[in-house]
Amino acid sequence: MTEHTTSRSAGEFTPGGPPSCPELISGLASIVDRYDVLLCDIWGVLHDGVAAHAGAGKALSSARESGRHVILVSNAPRPGSSVIAMLDGMGVPTSAHDGIVTSGDLTRAFLDERPGTKVVHIGPAHDRVLFDGLDIVMCDVEHADIVICTDLVDELTETPEDYREVLASIASRRLPLVCANPDIVVEHGDRLVWCAGSVARLYEEMGGEVIYFGKPHALIYAEAIRRAEAISGRAATKKRVLCIGDALHTDITGACAAGFDSLFIAGGIHAKELGAVNGAQPQLSALARLFPGAIRPSFVIEKLG
Repeated sequence: MTEHTTSRSAGEFTPGGPPSCPELISGLASIVDRYDVLLCDIWGVLHDGVAAHAGAGKALSSARESGRHVILVSNAPRPGSSVIAMLDGMGVPTSAHDGIVTSGDLTRAFLDERPGTKVVHIGPAHDRVLFDGLDIVMCDVEHADIVICTDLVDELTETPEDYREVLASIASRRLPLVCANPDIVVEHGDRLVWCAGSVARLYEEMGGEVIYFGKPHALIYAEAIRRAEAISGRAATKKRVLCIGDALHTDITGACAAGFDSLFIAGGIHAKELGAVNGAQPQLSALARLFPGAIRPSFVIEKLG
């Protein structure tokens, strides 16, 4: 593919905008020629936890038709195969992606290397698919070697503070806590709900050891690039990789750490603080406040399309 050049480079400020404001774009098609590989978040980009965003699926499908490779990169604490089944059920087109890597995949690999590990699970019953086929022993805190946190048991009603007592018990035994979903919050329709990352953060504040799998940490990006290279048959070039996501502390931070360009979805979990609700464009002053330093995206769009 030939290098695409324009009069404005990736990450250059929007003319007339505040000095910390990245470039606002109207559609993925306006920049996609600059990239060979797209690493795309799922929750908040392809769907909002309730309904699929049809425009996002179409945009990624078009990118693939033009020769780009799309790997979905998710902090879902479940195997990628189960996430794909969920996306199929929501109507996200299979043409929108070449493959997927999840924090659940990485957590499974970690446990698979430790047969016989005694595990306490914090999370809802439907996340137990994470453990299917693994040689582990589910037990209580008193007998555990490690704690795996996939989510809050009831994300719609609970907060991290509801877990302080059990975390104190875990900390008293100095057990490491594996966070299989580093997200702090995520969209669920028109509201935000707490995720496993919020529980892990509290455990760290209490002096506990946390092992993270997923964004913004390096391993998930390395695995995503490995899969993209296996599909394309050639090495990926950093400047030709674009990360897409709606979360500053995972998607954008992880992209910056990896040295990749990023496209920030303003109408996701930060929508209210950016004024990007009901289809409105994000406010430039609010974007400048959200990205005051080096951790900022190359581009911003209200919704992926």
